Formats: sequence, C-alpha cells, structure tokens
Amino acid sequence: MTKAVARADIGLAGLGTMGAALALNIAEKGFTVAVWNRTADRTDRFVADAGALAQRIVPAPDLAAFVAALRPPRAIILMLPAGDAIDAQMAALAPLLDADDLVIDAGNSNFRDTNRRAGVAPFGFLGIGVSGGEQGARHGPSIMGGGERRHWDRVAPVLSAIAARYEGAPCAAWLGEAGAGHFVKTVHNGIEYADMQMIAEVYGVMRDGMGMTAPAIATVFDRWNSGPLRSYLIEISATVAAVTDAVTGKPLLDVIVDAAGQKGTGRWTVIEAQHLGAAVPAVEAAVAARNLSARRAERARGQQLFGAAPARLDDGAPDIATLEQALIAGKIMCYAQGFAMMAAAAREFGWALPLADIARVWRAGCIIRSAMLNDMAAALAEDSSRNLVFAPAFADRLRTAGAGLRSVVAASARAGLPVPALASGLAWFDTMRTARGTANLIQAQRDFFGLHGFERLDTGQGGQHGPWGYA
Repeated sequence: MTKAVARADIGLAGLGTMGAALALNIAEKGFTVAVWNRTADRTDRFVADAGALAQRIVPAPDLAAFVAALRPPRAIILMLPAGDAIDAQMAALAPLLDADDLVIDAGNSNFRDTNRRAGVAPFGFLGIGVSGGEQGARHGPSIMGGGERRHWDRVAPVLSAIAARYEGAPCAAWLGEAGAGHFVKTVHNGIEYADMQMIAEVYGVMRDGMGMTAPAIATVFDRWNSGPLRSYLIEISATVAAVTDAVTGKPLLDVIVDAAGQKGTGRWTVIEAQHLGAAVPAVEAAVAARNLSARRAERARGQQLFGAAPARLDDGAPDIATLEQALIAGKIMCYAQGFAMMAAAAREFGWALPLADIARVWRAGCIIRSAMLNDMAAALAEDSSRNLVFAPAFADRLRTAGAGLRSVVAASARAGLPVPALASGLAWFDTMRTARGTANLIQAQRDFFGLHGFERLDTGQGGQHGPWGYA
C-alpha cells in the first residue's frame, strides 16, 4: 500500500458496498479521494479492483495516515452503520482534526442523533441522506443535506458532481440545519415503504384475485411504466416479475419467501409522525404489513383455523385499467402524507424545509423517483402550505383515480385480499374530504369521563362541559 500524502480533495471512511461505490463515483468525477477502512485488506482489494480510477484514490493503512492524506481544511465522508459506529468514529477522529475540518455522516442515521452530534462535534459536521442503493451511489444518488449552510457550500462542488441529474440539474441540495437532511431521508424511506407495499398489494390482486401469472403481471407493470405510474419501483417490479428461476424453471417471484425485511427507517417515520401529530397511515400500514409478513408460522396457523380467503374477485370486479387508477391514487396519497409530515417537522423544529426543492432532489437517483415528482415540485413551489391532494393537478387526477381506488379496495375486502396500504389511503382521503367528521362524539366521551371540555360548533366557545348527570 502506498504512503498517503496530503493531496486528496476529500476522504471516505468505510468501504462497504455503499462506501466503495461512492468512492468510485467521486474518483470518476475527477476528484482525488482518500479511503480508509477498519480492515486494511478491504482497502487493498478496493484499490486493486478500481482499475484506471485507482490513480485518483489514495489508500490509507490507518486513521492517522488517512487524515494526513487530506488537504486542509479537511472533509471526510463517513459511510458507516448508523448508531454507535458513527459516534465511535467521530471520537477517534477528534484528536486528529482541526476545528475547521468537516465530517459528513452519509449513512442512514436517525435525525435526532444528527441533531445531537451537530451540537457537540469539535469540528464542522454535516448529516446527509443518500438514496439510490449501490447503483445510485456508484453512478448518481439523490443527496439531501443537513447542517450549517457554510459547511454544505464547502463540499457542494463534490456532492453536486456525484449526484444524479434531472434535465441537467443535480439532485443534491441543502435542506436545513442540523438533522434536516437525515429527517428528509427518513420520510423518503417511509414513502418508499408505502409505495412498495401498494405495488405489492396490486400484485396480490392480480396474482390471487385474477389468477394472473408472474410473466403476465410483468407485462402489466411494464405497460404502466410508460404512463402516469412511470417510476423506478414500477420499472423494477416489471423486471423482477419477468425473471425465471434457474433452479426450478418457475417464475422467481414464486419461489421467494413472502417475508420482507426492514432496517428501521420506515418505523422511524411512523414514530416521528406520531410525535409530530402528522397522519401518515399509508406508511403505518406498510410497516405493519412488513411486521406481519415475518410471522409466517402464525399466518399459516390462521389459515388452518379460519380457512383461506376466497381470494378470487367477484364477477364485475375491477379490471387492469381500474387497478392502475387505484395505484395512481395511492401513490399520490402516500407522497402527500410524506410532504405534509415534513411541513409539520419544519414548524416543530424551526427548519425552513424547501418542499419544492425536496421534490426536485427526488426526481432522479433515489428509490422513489417518479414521473409525478416534477408536477409535485411545481405544485409545492406554487403553494407549499397546501396539501398535495388539493393542488389542482392532483385533485383532477384523484377525481378519476379515487373511484378506481374505492373499487379495488371494496372488491378486495369482499374477496378477502389484504390491501392495508391502499385501504388506509382511501380512508385518509375520505377523511380529508369530509368537512364534518365524527370526532365530536370522541370529544363528548372525553368530557364525560375526564372533563376535558369541548368547543361548541354554534358559538365557537371552548372549555364547555356537558350535563352528564354526575357531580
């Protein structure tokens, strides 16, 4: 391994899948990057496999050499697991760095940890959300920055260069102070959970309710990817549904265990939504569905006890075109819930979250990139205080697509097909379009047992109590 010299533009610590891909991306864009990994043999293998890009990679055998390889003021990207590993690495770097150096946590950290680290770090600190998986990291991710603006501006030339592009514009932006970037990434992942769950539910309707094969479903997804649903997740759904298993000759989907993993960011979205009083029922349903998917033995026992649901849709049930409309409506709703949650966070934490810029950053590179995001960016730029479902462009779509969603949810309920995210989206939509709901009864109940009081509809007076007949 060559001796590190102070010539690197930026450093990257952590050469796992994402870190290695990001380092190659940085080198490919013309920057010299110093790299260090806790296990030196991984660093050696990384450089050996880098090909022509190795000339812009400075490997370091230890942390001191890594820091010495960077031109001051130094900037270091951490690509490490969230949690204690970040704190430990920052502590190890502290004696080696100056106050004007900069550490960038580019992992999936909880934004509350990022808030804390920003307040105590003895050097500059940024928390950035990076979305796009390994391919995104290698060829252009979506980057969501949080921290002091001056720190972002320092490294923006590198981060903008490596980011995905939409019509020439980099999908990288500073979004606010402290943990704002990681918060936005968390909500991104919550929307991702909901979007994936809705697609899976529609897949289930086609497979179990319509008796369609995986290749036939792949054809449907592929066709949808040429219309309003055009997105990365629909594109890869078409791809995976079309793959044949080399061992059995069956569609690969038919041999994959129906238990979905999760790394916690969707759960964080739900937890923070509850703290904020923000309603994200589509994300809540998606997280619950993943939890239930893991309980395979219990679900099998339930089928033995109660029998399998009828599954096949009734005569006159929704067709493929109606399914498409249902998914369009569901997609609009899960994004609308996510943006409303970010608006609530901006109010709670004093962040000036630029919602239109967030939509623009998500147009390429990230997992939830979608053709709809351009229209969402325009709607949010016009009025960021308005829920997306009330923006004219999306209200028009929902007048048509909402009927399809209702039809699919109703038919699925009759057939015993679980569609929790689509159903929660429909219930949320119906609540959002109901001027007078039923919480008046809840408030009366609360006053009855706890004297919590209520506001009168006719006079607007609060602090009122009912004549409940007890002292």
